[in-house]
Amino acid sequence: MATEPAPEAAVEPAEPADASAPGTSAAERPTAGPADDARYDYDLVVIGSGPGGQKAAIGAAKLGHRVAVVERRHMMGGVSVNTGTIPSKTLREAVLYLTGMAQRDMYGASYRVKSDITIEDLFARTQHVIGREIEVVRAQLLRNHVDILPGTGAFVDPHTVAVVDEDGVHRSQVSARFVVIATGSRPHRPDTVQFDDRSIVDSDGVLALERIPTTMVVVGAGIIGIEYASMFAALGTRVTIIDKRPNILEMCDPEVVESLKFHLRDLSVSFRLGEEVAGVDTNGRGTVTRLVSGKRIAADTVMYSAGRQGNTETLGLENAGLEADRRGRIVVDAEYRTSQPHVFAVGDVIGFPALAATSMDQGRLAALHAFGEPARELSAVQPIGIYTIPEISYCGRTEEELTADAVPYEVGISRYRELARGQIVGDSYGMLKLLVHTETFELLGVHIFGTGATDLVHIGQAIMACGGTVEYLVDTVLNYPTLSEAYKVAALDATNKIRQVARFVG
Repeated sequence: MATEPAPEAAVEPAEPADASAPGTSAAERPTAGPADDARYDYDLVVIGSGPGGQKAAIGAAKLGHRVAVVERRHMMGGVSVNTGTIPSKTLREAVLYLTGMAQRDMYGASYRVKSDITIEDLFARTQHVIGREIEVVRAQLLRNHVDILPGTGAFVDPHTVAVVDEDGVHRSQVSARFVVIATGSRPHRPDTVQFDDRSIVDSDGVLALERIPTTMVVVGAGIIGIEYASMFAALGTRVTIIDKRPNILEMCDPEVVESLKFHLRDLSVSFRLGEEVAGVDTNGRGTVTRLVSGKRIAADTVMYSAGRQGNTETLGLENAGLEADRRGRIVVDAEYRTSQPHVFAVGDVIGFPALAATSMDQGRLAALHAFGEPARELSAVQPIGIYTIPEISYCGRTEEELTADAVPYEVGISRYRELARGQIVGDSYGMLKLLVHTETFELLGVHIFGTGATDLVHIGQAIMACGGTVEYLVDTVLNYPTLSEAYKVAALDATNKIRQVARFVG
């Protein structure tokens, strides 16, 4: 997870940033000025080099300020590059390519690029991409004259950060006018589970498996759990998904979720929803997962996806007058300030949505707010991408939300099988759904399932952010043959339905 990977909202959703968090008024907040610069070693110190930390550091450096990033030598790029977003999404691409999943509609269910896929085949591509991304992050920081301080950061006092090396030796300490906490997160490990990193693993441990399991149990039907479940199912692993709630991906459109479940069942995935795990037993041959209902499920591997834990326990937050909740999350206000107005926090450590994409923007905005620069946030139209096989993406509101608020809307749907491009790429199951206001023709929501969903969603996002209407999609010309045509088909579907109702009423 962003997921880097994204947090496991299915297990325990994190609270959004609290605009009423304790702090000072805008007039009282510190801003950088020439008189203050000489008092500190840096204008800004960022703890963590993940998506949020990197963008905060570069954003401040672009404004002409002295910036340093504290990061461990082997974790440049943060969790996102090393164990989260980049590895998991690269693994997904390797799975798609080697299994030939995208071509099976044309060449048959038995089609594969490589008949005997090994774990080495999958992770060779992953390690290559990780190495390149680390180089890119380091080069971008150095090119913008950001100092890289190798080690782990911890507060000595509200304006001073100690840098501790891998062996726990205190190397140095630096002072800063502003500090951004961007330390990311790690998989949460329940105390009741005996992880051995071989047969019982978390989402990090999956990336260190020695072989592709024949059978797997995935505990937790949130974003990360479902993403990995779909990848291993595509590889031929018989996957069982367990979650104590009645459905998967509850934040998504129910119609899209049902389409995904149908597709996963076609890959022999079993669902045990409404069930709770009592424990997991291991022996030399594998695992047995015991459910509270009395059921027992045998599998080679069990992957726990129990949410994320913020990496804040070694920060010495108490020395800065800060604290984190039991999941390591820090409360911030609408400007990403903590209760100490000169200390900001971004990314996974502030909770929902904890995606790489949103973390990047939070880092950028935090730097702008710190130095008194104008900042604009378009949080209402942030897209969500879920990299299952097939992928899901959405932006805007759901039908349930619109119905609850008594907003009149119509639904327009396009099926990939109706598009020439859908036939060409072999996607007969994809769909795009538009939610349209029946009076203003405003685009209220976009929900996509299928090939290219995480790219296609940005067309709808741009229209919504600019205040456009569905009429734009009806009138505009889109390249043919493309999957983008789904927008025009869905727009025509919605407007035709609205017209029919108007004709009946009239």
